[in-house]
Amino acid sequence: MSVDGEAVRLRGEADEPGWEVDPDDEWGVAVITTVGRQLKLRREAAGLRAAEFGAAVGYGEDLVYKVEGGKRIPRQEYLDRADEVLGAGGLIAAAWEDVKKVRYPKTVRDIAKLEAQAVEIGVYVCNSISGLLQTPDHARALFRAAQPPYSPDDVERMVAARMARRSIYERAPAPSVSFVLEEATLRREIGGTMVWRQQLERLLEVGRLHHVTLQVMPTRTDAHPGMDGRIEVLKFPDGTAVGRSDGAFSGRPTSDPKQLRILELRYGTVRAQALTPRESLAFVEQLLLGET
Repeated sequence: MSVDGEAVRLRGEADEPGWEVDPDDEWGVAVITTVGRQLKLRREAAGLRAAEFGAAVGYGEDLVYKVEGGKRIPRQEYLDRADEVLGAGGLIAAAWEDVKKVRYPKTVRDIAKLEAQAVEIGVYVCNSISGLLQTPDHARALFRAAQPPYSPDDVERMVAARMARRSIYERAPAPSVSFVLEEATLRREIGGTMVWRQQLERLLEVGRLHHVTLQVMPTRTDAHPGMDGRIEVLKFPDGTAVGRSDGAFSGRPTSDPKQLRILELRYGTVRAQALTPRESLAFVEQLLLGET
């Protein structure tokens, strides 16, 4: 394909980071299969072969077949271009509202759904900074460090999913959110000095929100109930709650009242041993200034 005599390279597998459909995600498979089928029917009704359609929207023939076959999750740009080329009057572009709900892995969607419904969220993380607090570059560095390594596409998909969870800060009314972070995780320069500093600045930004409480657990302190790992408790408007802890109930989410009381006791004890919110923000500021 060429424009004004210049060759135009169509985007294919190598340079178009795609979102593969998880075969175990029944809802996701159903949505993407339906969208793909509609795209194929409209393309054929317009008398376009896959290669011709791909050239018109700027994508390779292989990607067109994968999207239409429900094997690839289309990006918003793809649907917008397809809508224009096929003259769908916005009907294809509107499919993005359904597609965007399933573009992230099911496990991440489940977590994000609970966080979106919660009126109170409490999180202690032992070995890292909570995903709800991470910057894109910090999250990207963590995912790239995994072994066996994730593919570049998977890394970007997981970073996008993690960043999407931050929408809880924009809710109205806003949920009450509290975090306890270990001092050691704040000192680790993940991603390099610049990424590390941007992450600390993000902590200060979020920690100053009126509905967020951020606390730091000093390294030089006694043992506490969070030494086994993550503790997370979410409470909902109807009075129900769900929690999980790496060191209790095999790490599985629980809504059992007795088990929740144990998790709340552990989390409350952790918060009591940590620095106060004011001391914690001051500590992060000192880290940025190189004073600790």
